[in-house]
Amino acid sequence: MSVSPQGIRVRAATEADDPAIWKVLEPVLRAGETYALPRDISPPDALAYWRGPGREVFVAEIDGEVLGTYYIVPNAAGGGAHVCNCGYVTAPWAMGRGLARAMCAHSLAHARASGYRAMQFNLVVSTNERAVKLWQRFGFAIVGRLPGAFEHPRQGFVDAFVMYRKL
Repeated sequence: MSVSPQGIRVRAATEADDPAIWKVLEPVLRAGETYALPRDISPPDALAYWRGPGREVFVAEIDGEVLGTYYIVPNAAGGGAHVCNCGYVTAPWAMGRGLARAMCAHSLAHARASGYRAMQFNLVVSTNERAVKLWQRFGFAIVGRLPGAFEHPRQGFVDAFVMYRKL
């Protein structure tokens, strides 16, 4: 667990957090602008994805209210298991309060402590400019561009980035 100067507490999630995690995930997944998941995904399927095999799940909260969540998982098996992957979601009504920053800082520290040597984001939608800029501030580089790899609900086919950072 860690607490940021803004009073954001990041801790391991429990199953009791699932309703709050869904409350955070639902508007983002329904918008369809940042995750390559069906916009009509059911709550059980979304939570099964978020808590998928090998994933550790965390929540970010302020004053006990869950306002963000992230997972961390090996990006690959075998010879690639030293690189992790994360997915982050901040509740739309809580953006601009430092939650994504706190979750990224926590995930980097947790990844190092867990023995990972690098972190990779496989599909960062290019139109998600806030996320791209934040990850770059944390030292992630765009190491690949996937032309037209994401179908945005309003902008059509847009590029996605592969972003990478050594730990």
